[in-house]
Amino acid sequence: MSKLPEMLTIGEVADRSGVPHTALRFYEERGLIHSERTAGNQRRYPRAVLRRLAFIRTAQRVGLSLEEIRDALETLPDRRTPTKVDWTKLSKTWRGEIDARIDALQRLRDNLTSCIGCGCLSLKSCLLVNGDDQLAAFGPGAPRLKAGSEGGIS
Repeated sequence: MSKLPEMLTIGEVADRSGVPHTALRFYEERGLIHSERTAGNQRRYPRAVLRRLAFIRTAQRVGLSLEEIRDALETLPDRRTPTKVDWTKLSKTWRGEIDARIDALQRLRDNLTSCIGCGCLSLKSCLLVNGDDQLAAFGPGAPRLKAGSEGGIS
């Protein structure tokens, strides 16, 4: 059995991780991953970048921004790949935010279902309607959809 190469080309990383070349370059520009350059100025990634990419993609799936992910990765020494212990520690710091997002999505789902489910579609009894902009004091956007806001959906 041949030994796997320690350094991978951008194409190999894209193929193995499922992350497009363009996203790899974007992640590198944002400081999420790092590569070395060959004498011919070609990118070479350490094999461990595959686990780092899996971490990034998982964190994105739970709704974290790239800035939040980058900040978390910067807490690791020497740009290393997160371990299970690191993930446990980092995920605890994100738990409150993730729980708030889940709550907001569940409330949105439940209220949209009841609104559409009633069949009236007249918006006379819709919980999301904001007649005469009565909710302007709660800030821009749709305040009833914001978790934890006074105007939020109950």
